[in-house]
Amino acid sequence: MKILLSILMVVLLTAASFAQTKAPSESAMDRFLRYVKIDTQSAEDQPAPPSTKKQLDLARLLEKELKDLSVQNVRISKWGIVYGMVPGNLADNGKVPTIGFIAHMDTSPSVSGANVNVIVHKNYQGGDIVLPNDKTQVITAAQNPDLKNLIRDDVITADGTTLLGSDDKSGCAEVMTMIDILRNNPQIKHGNIAVAFTPDEEVGGGIDKFDIEGWGAKFAYTVDGEQLGDISNETWSARTATVTFHGKNTHPGTAKGIMINSMYAAGDFLGNFPDNAPNRPETTEKRVGFVHPYSSTLSEETSSIKILIRDFDLSGVAAKEELLKQIVAKTQAKYPNVKIDYESKLGYLNMKEVLKNYPQLTDYAIEATKRAGLTPEIRPIRGGTDGSNLTARGLPTPNLFTGGHNFHGKLEFNSRKGLEKSTETLVNLVQIWAEKSKK
Repeated sequence: MKILLSILMVVLLTAASFAQTKAPSESAMDRFLRYVKIDTQSAEDQPAPPSTKKQLDLARLLEKELKDLSVQNVRISKWGIVYGMVPGNLADNGKVPTIGFIAHMDTSPSVSGANVNVIVHKNYQGGDIVLPNDKTQVITAAQNPDLKNLIRDDVITADGTTLLGSDDKSGCAEVMTMIDILRNNPQIKHGNIAVAFTPDEEVGGGIDKFDIEGWGAKFAYTVDGEQLGDISNETWSARTATVTFHGKNTHPGTAKGIMINSMYAAGDFLGNFPDNAPNRPETTEKRVGFVHPYSSTLSEETSSIKILIRDFDLSGVAAKEELLKQIVAKTQAKYPNVKIDYESKLGYLNMKEVLKNYPQLTDYAIEATKRAGLTPEIRPIRGGTDGSNLTARGLPTPNLFTGGHNFHGKLEFNSRKGLEKSTETLVNLVQIWAEKSKK
């Protein structure tokens, strides 16, 4: 009981202390509402980042705002990555490791991010939220249980016709607002803080160009998660398979005995996918992986299908890849005149294998979350982040929440509380690193 009371006292004192800080020059919510107006949708299968030049519109804005906040060494790389360094205010910043924070600028190619019409549902009183410009788009209380925690909050959505862009302009706004708060409150002690905003997280490839050494962080966090309190030190291990079907085309009027239509083999291949769990994303959750056909091109001459392979364990990835090869073999036997090629590429590995050696990253994030008055929950990501790549390259990088929900779809939402509490957690976290490193 004494321990519980001590923890409660720390949380209350921390909350009271944060309430006494000077406000940022612009709130996290106001920043967020500005950023989502900028279309930064990325595109797949482009030769180099940024995959769309419009991502640079936000990059240049963030560059200017960082400079206005006196951040040092602000620059945009030729790959569209924005870098900066917030100087520490300790007597000896060298005694505290430089901690990095990363948010990505792009939005998913799945749904348009252009002409976002933001709706702020002020003083939300519960129940379903019908999005006004497409009333078939409904954020239901039954499917979104966290809505009950947002009663009397201001819930933020798009109008039902586009993404909101919370993934990950929430993270961009929260990192920028953290910097703003630290600048206005020199009594908040922290070491050097590296910040970065990346392009093409949604399509992969942008983070491959990240300059870890030049950035200068020893440890980092991506600010790219969802529900308040969620901390992730584990992701999928991911591969992407491509199955290509080679036929033979000729004029259909004289095709008898000549044409070999690859589309029939491609369709049969998909028809052989098992329709039971644990193989499809629409039938799986928690720690159960899947195979997921997500893109295809079809023509008589050549058809191609791209498939995501996801599992938290490498043995699970191998089993799912073997399943795909068995389906290829079955299809090949049925269509011997169609040449079928199979290849797969590694996307990223589960970062837990590295992060287990650095438990303080997760422990400090848990404490920072508690100081913000939130309940932390360690939740594996059913996806990947820029941190997956960085962790594999030697920069341990778990993922922190942003308060957002329903990423990659028109039912995406966040809230004033989500943005503000996420920002508060970041401020707490840099203080904790300074406190712990001095001991």
